Amino acid sequence: MRLLVLIAALAMPVVAWFSVQGVFGPDQSEISSRYPLLVQPAGYAFSIWSLIFLLDVGYALRQATGPRKRDRLLARIAPATALGFACTAVWMPVYSREWLWLCVLLILVALGTLLWAAWTAHRGKADLWTRTALGMHAGWLSIAAVLNLAQALLGAGVLPADNQLGWSFGLLALAILLAFAANAALRGAYSYAAAAAWGFLGVTVALARGSEAPVLGWTALALAVALLVQTAWLRRRRRGRGSGFSR
Repeated sequence: MRLLVLIAALAMPVVAWFSVQGVFGPDQSEISSRYPLLVQPAGYAFSIWSLIFLLDVGYALRQATGPRKRDRLLARIAPATALGFACTAVWMPVYSREWLWLCVLLILVALGTLLWAAWTAHRGKADLWTRTALGMHAGWLSIAAVLNLAQALLGAGVLPADNQLGWSFGLLALAILLAFAANAALRGAYSYAAAAAWGFLGVTVALARGSEAPVLGWTALALAVALLVQTAWLRRRRRGRGSGFSR
């Protein structure tokens, strides 16, 4: 199973490179432009995938070599991690084919498995690299999953394409509720909060470049700040409990 984690981790950047080259069909930016969302991070925000892939490959190499090969906690989360990485890799060519509902399924499975792995790693006090890699991957997927679902609903005609302002606020509400819940479960993991907040900030920057809905941009910024404040509060409360104080 450790080997499967490593293979799946390596597959993600490899598949991403092939996707950019157009091997599977139109790249992700082109497909995304066919289902434009008012709430969509600026293009630069997706560069976080480079950091996520680097951390994931490093984690996969570490868990498969040296003394960590005998670590029971890493063995416990290996199946979920391998599945989460594999779903992330498969999502890319599937998205190029515009199979949006299959994409939603893949990204939800990836989010669920990696959130569980991150939660287990944090509760089990795994090493910093493991917690950072899994937390950041799950944090970005929390934002991506909501956007992916919105694109599928838009493509199916469930959501109107010409009047997005109202349901875009609902989209942000769903994203922050998911982020708050996951962050609370992870007891204020910096890596998770940073990745999710990066997504909200990306939305702010994208909306600041136009004049369609500046209030949405300010809302996204407020949600990013709220998530970081929640993280600080959760960590402070955890330290208080650890030192014997009740807050």
